[in-house]
Amino acid sequence: MTQYIALLRGINVGGHTVRMEVLRPLFEELGLRNVRTYIQSGNVFFDTASKDVVRLTKKIEDQLKKALGYEVAAFLRTIPELETILAADPFRQLKVTPDMRLCVVFAADPIRGDLELPLFSPKKDMQILQTRQHEAYVVWYIQNGRPPSSQGFLDAALGKRTTTRFFHTAGKILKAAKEG
Repeated sequence: MTQYIALLRGINVGGHTVRMEVLRPLFEELGLRNVRTYIQSGNVFFDTASKDVVRLTKKIEDQLKKALGYEVAAFLRTIPELETILAADPFRQLKVTPDMRLCVVFAADPIRGDLELPLFSPKKDMQILQTRQHEAYVVWYIQNGRPPSSQGFLDAALGKRTTTRFFHTAGKILKAAKEG
């Protein structure tokens, strides 16, 4: 059995949030075991014997679309994968200020290898510091008390199928998954 962490994008749509107790049975119906959720932002832990991540992701996304009536993107990572992502921590060199948020962006498709990094958004409210094959380390800059509005920048640079977690939250997700 392999334990996966499903990071979901799209469970908070149109002001409606899908409650975690609704998500758990949807994953269990797929035959996934030891299904647990973590915080209200779409993080689901489960065990499965399946090794085909592409097929498993599609099954989960199809199940969520059927049950919820709209598309929800799923990004699956194992505990060792998330440990590696967090251990790479390119933020440790930064002098973090109160107007900065450190993020990991998870991408469904491989991220282009030709990005000239670091790369700032046109509004200078986001900076891509480093990338891996399916993740990017991004700094948000809070401007006038507001978070970035440069999703189009991330879509162009990293692909349209992404989801973001604050770096410290990704650490909490990993810890919760390990405690399972």
